[in-house]
Amino acid sequence: MPDSPHSLDHPARPPATAVLTDLAAVMQRLAGLGADAGHAGRLLRAWVQARPLDQGRQRIEHYLPARLRADLPGLWPALHGLARLRSRHPSAAPDDGAGSGERLLVDLHDGATVEAVLLPRGGLCVSSQVGCAVGCGFCMTGRGGLLRQLGSAEIVAQVALARSLRPVSKVVFMGMGEPAHNLDAVWDAIQLLGTHGGIAHEKLVFSTVGDLRAFERLGQGRVRPALALSLHSTDRQRRRALLPRAPDLAPADLVAAADAHARATGYPAQVQWTLLAGVNDGDDEVEALVAMMRGRKAMLNLIPWNQVDGLPFARPAPAAAAAMARRLNAAGVYTRLRQS
Repeated sequence: MPDSPHSLDHPARPPATAVLTDLAAVMQRLAGLGADAGHAGRLLRAWVQARPLDQGRQRIEHYLPARLRADLPGLWPALHGLARLRSRHPSAAPDDGAGSGERLLVDLHDGATVEAVLLPRGGLCVSSQVGCAVGCGFCMTGRGGLLRQLGSAEIVAQVALARSLRPVSKVVFMGMGEPAHNLDAVWDAIQLLGTHGGIAHEKLVFSTVGDLRAFERLGQGRVRPALALSLHSTDRQRRRALLPRAPDLAPADLVAAADAHARATGYPAQVQWTLLAGVNDGDDEVEALVAMMRGRKAMLNLIPWNQVDGLPFARPAPAAAAAMARRLNAAGVYTRLRQS
């Protein structure tokens, strides 16, 4: 697998009418127009960082081939049209000084929609699929199943769109979809975001329910992202019931794999835990989490579930969630109680 889109092969230029949903197709188009790595890099940086092509005295005609300049009236709108803002939905949570969250409903080129979420402190959560095949019982996306994969350029386009609204310095792959089920596209997007996107590698966070292919891939390449493991239970059978189509692996083995990646990269792993009242917030889970996570290079994120009508779960009381976080921290497991 290439380290970045610049190392992709460049066959003949695709038709101008082709939808450039993949970074490989973007690179093919640029190469067919006479762009070298430097030209392509300038365009990619301007796109993903939401900057104008002309900056100061640096005019387009000074650095782009004539054929590429002539194609820009079609190419530039095509890139920005991969992810178009349909609506914005601010968070109801109070702003604690780090900036408020905001959900973005995003239109794709074929009429499908995904969500991206602006997070406090310059974060952005992006989607990697339209829908999801894991089928988590507490997740509305999973209930709808998988509709299609996103191309690597469609993933990057969500970052470009968000940056046109406000600065983004961290990207987490925790939106719609299981990134490991679209691994090649997500991987290419990560490589570009960690180079031309100007995002620090530890600020690129790959989330997975525990696909061993993902653990193997994440240690390769020029850009090695941080890891977030969606665990949700330490009990294998309970986790299997909550995440019916996730790999059937022992939770302790998944935590060990996440810890190994964290030690290889130097970036602490995040263990994600959607708190469901009466399901995964009991003493048995707390005790197992302490045994499983103490001494690991990882942090535990407790995320109280967002209530959804018609689903057989309940959001824990704030006091109960806070008490669980205190117990875990006191026992040596670095735990943060997150806002939903």
